[in-house]
Order: sequence, then C-alpha cells, then structure tokens
Amino acid sequence: MRVYLVIMDETDEASVALRFAARRASRTGGTVHLLALVPRQPFVAFGGIQATIEEEARARAEALVTAAAGSLLGDSERPPVISVQTGDGVDVIRAYLAEHPEVSALVLGAAASGGPGPLVSHFAAIAGQLACPLYVVPGAMSDEALERLS
Repeated sequence: MRVYLVIMDETDEASVALRFAARRASRTGGTVHLLALVPRQPFVAFGGIQATIEEEARARAEALVTAAAGSLLGDSERPPVISVQTGDGVDVIRAYLAEHPEVSALVLGAAASGGPGPLVSHFAAIAGQLACPLYVVPGAMSDEALERLS
C-alpha cells in the first residue's frame, strides 16, 4: 500500500499538496499520513506563560490537521493517519520518515510566489538521500491540473 506523507500547516500550498496526495492515494489504493508541526517556542522566563503558548500552538495544529483529515474522509476508503509533533520541522520530518518506513512519498507544497519555502528548499537539496521520493506540488496549481497530474 502506498503511503503519502503530507506536512500540514495553514498555507495554501499545504492544501494543494494535500489534495494531490489524497487523489494519488485514492487512485493507488493508498493512504495519507498528515503531519502537523508545532515549532518549539523560544524560552520565556515565566514557565506558565511558555506552557500556555505551547499548548495553544499545539491546539491550533491539532485543529488544522483534524479539519484536513475530515476533508479526506469522503474521498478515500482509508482514513488518514494523523500526527502532531513538536520540534524543528526538518528534524521532525526526518525522524517521522525513519520511524515510518512504509511512507512511499513525501509530498510538499511550494509557495505560489516568492521562494519555495524552507522545507521544500531543504528536502529538495537532499532528495537523493531520502528513503522515498519527494513530490513538490506547485502552490498555484489548479484543481484541473492536479486532477491530470495525480
């Protein structure tokens, strides 16, 4: 079974990557893993404040990934796997790929304008060292183009 790992955040390009991965999974009998990243908060002298900030960030990430998973339920016969993890994005993704050898492809969305984004830049530079293919989906891609591509 093919497993497509999508990194979810609040950007439009993440939504495009999710639509692409969902269509690929549907067509290949695969499934989608959704990974939401919660960045580590800078140290705050008052521990209670820092804990509140981190909890709010985690709650936002969980709500985002749950909503994304809900949008997939009608399109797929398999429910997505949801994970919310805290840490540096690159490190968390590398660890996730190491812990989940069943992942068939890492699917990232590139920004529609400006630079492609830090995750795309990093993983594109080391694509040959990854244990799975890297799909970079252009953020400006239309639904019709996504349909043809997937």
